[in-house]
Amino acid sequence: MIALYQTLALILDVVFFIMLAHIIMSWLINFQVLNLNQQFVSQIWTGLNRLLEPVYTPIRRILPDTRPLDLAPLVAFIAVIALRDFILPAILLG
Repeated sequence: MIALYQTLALILDVVFFIMLAHIIMSWLINFQVLNLNQQFVSQIWTGLNRLLEPVYTPIRRILPDTRPLDLAPLVAFIAVIALRDFILPAILLG
C-alpha cells in the first residue's frame, strides 16, 4: 500500500510542478517579461499547453465563462493540491 501511495504522490508532485511552471510562465508572458517570438520560449509554452490542455478542457466546460480570466488552471491546481495533501493520504494511509 505504501508503494502505491508513493507512486501516486510522485505523479501528483510532477503534475504540481508542471502546472506551477505553466502558471508562472503565463504570468511572465502576459506581463511581457517573456516573448513568444523567441523560439525556446515558444517551444516550452507549446509543450506545456499540449500537456495541460487535456486537464483544463473538461474544467472549462464546467466553469462559467469568464472571458478575460481563465479559472481552469486555478481549479486544476487546487484539485492537485487537495489530492496530493489531503485526499490521497486519507484514503491510502488512513
